[in-house]
Amino acid sequence: MGKQSKSQWDFGELFPPEATRRVLTVSELTTQIKRLLEREVGQVWVTGEITNFRAQSSGHLYFTLKDAGAQLSCVLFRGATVTGRELLEDGLKVIAQGELTVYEPRGQYQLIVRQLELQGVGALQLAFEKLKRKLAAEGLFAPERKRPLPKYPRRIGLVTSPMGAAIRDVLHVIRRRNPALEIILAPCRVQGEGAAAEIAAAIRLLNELHHSPFRVPRSPLDLILVTRGGGSLEDLWAFNEEAVARALFESVVPVVSAVGHEIDFTISDFVADVRAATPSAAAELITEGVFSRREFVADSGGWLLRHVRQQVDDRRADLEQRTRRLARMHPRRQLNDRLQHLDDLRAGLLRSVRQGWRAGEAAWRQAHQRLLSVRPAQLLTQRRHALREGNRRLREQARHALQQVGNRLAHADARLRLLSPANVLERGYSITREAATGRVVREATTVHPGVRLRTQLARGEIDSVVAPTSEPPERNHQVLEPPPSA
Repeated sequence: MGKQSKSQWDFGELFPPEATRRVLTVSELTTQIKRLLEREVGQVWVTGEITNFRAQSSGHLYFTLKDAGAQLSCVLFRGATVTGRELLEDGLKVIAQGELTVYEPRGQYQLIVRQLELQGVGALQLAFEKLKRKLAAEGLFAPERKRPLPKYPRRIGLVTSPMGAAIRDVLHVIRRRNPALEIILAPCRVQGEGAAAEIAAAIRLLNELHHSPFRVPRSPLDLILVTRGGGSLEDLWAFNEEAVARALFESVVPVVSAVGHEIDFTISDFVADVRAATPSAAAELITEGVFSRREFVADSGGWLLRHVRQQVDDRRADLEQRTRRLARMHPRRQLNDRLQHLDDLRAGLLRSVRQGWRAGEAAWRQAHQRLLSVRPAQLLTQRRHALREGNRRLREQARHALQQVGNRLAHADARLRLLSPANVLERGYSITREAATGRVVREATTVHPGVRLRTQLARGEIDSVVAPTSEPPERNHQVLEPPPSA
């Protein structure tokens, strides 16, 4: 058998069977990964800190759970019933349960959250918000039930720990600003298990003492101060218990709440009649009336002396003013003023007369000059001279214009003669037309045998008939020289 011939386009098998491979599209690969994750991982619990929190107008929530080494995209759809979703924000540590899947448009794996639990401070914050909404709905925070504090309290009840820093701060401020203020201490624990019950019991005890007919001393309480120093949310939690809130709400004595630092807010702050930022600030608020009055009394001597001096100065100034007014209204002073006014009027009249005379004299001189400048003979001479000058300028302009028109006409005549066909014919050229149509013949191929032609010369015309020829005329582009002139 002879060798099989190949054409130049026969390249053989470009991809042999052993070299073939399966190529996936991005969508196919992403779908396979999604199915693998959903099948192998599925429902999971994961813990982490919320970051990149975004709440869309559609109601869906998007956030990222992160720890020290990795992060996970999460989505909480609007229809998912998750407790505390309104409390989610960046920085919260949570435990999330959901389905691990892949969001195919971005090729990103994410967790579809079904359940969510807050950890640590987040759980306490959730309980805080629940109780806050509950008590607010019952009207415990209503502004209209808030009672004003007495301006000059004489006796107060103090609910706090006898071993804490808050009582030392309160006593220090009160000794300095109002040492006469009486304090009845209802000691209790302010943190730990059972602290809330002790705080509520102390508040009720002070209210019973306020109403008891056998109280010692006999005077009632003016207000109650519930306080403790700063601490973490867990340390302050006793003041977020419902029992304390109910006791504050039921108190017939106005209550001031001063728990923690300025940035700390507790349920007791919302229920109390007045909230103070710190224990020291509460003591200053309670003693503000007496302290300000004490300063007023201390400064009243100097103020009274300044007031008397001011009154004396005012009376002296009023006396001097009345004296000056009496001197101005004396009859001799009035007569002198009238005489001085008469002198001013006389001087003004003389100035007016002089100014009128000068103005009239200037007007007469100006009119005389104008009359001299408009003499008829002199005006007629000026007009005659202007007329002769205008006639001369008009003749000069007309002569110049005629000269320019003549020059343009001679120039146009020269150009016309130069471009005239007759001038071209005078140099020995001719114009050939078809006799029947008058069409100018520019090429020999445009006429046929038997056609009558008429050739125009410089002088006269020649009629001719096109004769047949055996050889076609050669077409060229040579320029015919005109015949020599005779």
